Amino acid sequence: MKQSTFGYILLVLFASCKAIVLPTGTFSETNLPAEPDYSKPANWAALPTIEDFADLTPDTTFMQDLQSISEADVFFLHPTTYVGDKGEDQWNASCDDEVCNEKTEEGAIRYQASIFNGAGRVYAPRYRQAHLQIFYHEELKDRGADKAYRLAYQDIKAAFEYYLKNYNMGRPIIIASHSQGSGHGKTLLKDFFDGKPLQKQLVAAYLVGWPIEENFFKNIKGCKSAKEIGCFCSWRTFKKGYKPEKFWEPNNNIVVTNPLNWVTDESLAPKSLNKGAVFYNFNKIYKQAIQAQVYDGILWTNKPKFPGSFFLTKKNYHIADYNFFYVNVRENAQLRVASYLKEEGTEKESLKSIDSLNN
Repeated sequence: MKQSTFGYILLVLFASCKAIVLPTGTFSETNLPAEPDYSKPANWAALPTIEDFADLTPDTTFMQDLQSISEADVFFLHPTTYVGDKGEDQWNASCDDEVCNEKTEEGAIRYQASIFNGAGRVYAPRYRQAHLQIFYHEELKDRGADKAYRLAYQDIKAAFEYYLKNYNMGRPIIIASHSQGSGHGKTLLKDFFDGKPLQKQLVAAYLVGWPIEENFFKNIKGCKSAKEIGCFCSWRTFKKGYKPEKFWEPNNNIVVTNPLNWVTDESLAPKSLNKGAVFYNFNKIYKQAIQAQVYDGILWTNKPKFPGSFFLTKKNYHIADYNFFYVNVRENAQLRVASYLKEEGTEKESLKSIDSLNN
């Protein structure tokens, strides 16, 4: 597996002013990418039975890929990687798009999905993701943006149904996602878990990088502590003092979890609680680099220092929602799985310990 292009991607998303390609024409159901067949491993960005980027860990001394002995599953929904680069002018990405798939694997799967390989077996479907620009350009709404978004969820639903029938076998489940993936993830949670029999198998959901309203679910609440199970966590990261113009308004009812102390109040979690962030160099962990504080529906942090951070000039840290808190999220997922198994009376020796940089 070659070195990731995440450093380049980070600089592009934070600092670039390059031209963006928009979807052309009007969304049409007669001109769609082929529907993915989830019986084929090629339509999964990660599976526990094949070698992929979800198997990696940034520090093999203290972290190990435990998928082969894990008692839980992780269903991971990757963020948008069909962003409007040259040639990306369709409403939905094809699951056969090699360039887009490479972005997904080397970015989201390596830097996000890998967080969870210490807690469960990682399943990450490819899907006909909606073009990034449907979320930012109002004129695209009249041309079918909502239909493109629903098509993406149609694939995720099909992938999850295939997963349940062929892979899960009644095991506890973590739903983990980011950005567009979390938009679909909250719908998936509502459709399959909220007040349904499957809710008993829910360890927790990490719906990161997307606003989740406090009362969106009837039976699933926001997590209030590090060990709580059957709940969801969510946050969107910005530089302290910044109030985004899009997707935020004051006095909202958006649930925000602080990934350093796993509470939802506005107390400051200092850098000392940050067990390790991962930036563009995947193999280097930066301990105590970032603090965090909940503020009115978003999460505020300081600007971190790392080689190349000079280029990080924007105050929207969306791309790093997970990476700023890599080790904390990893250990928390392990802790919640252990709590679930203990409550169910099925805890096994392999999951009683949590790989920690402090060991």
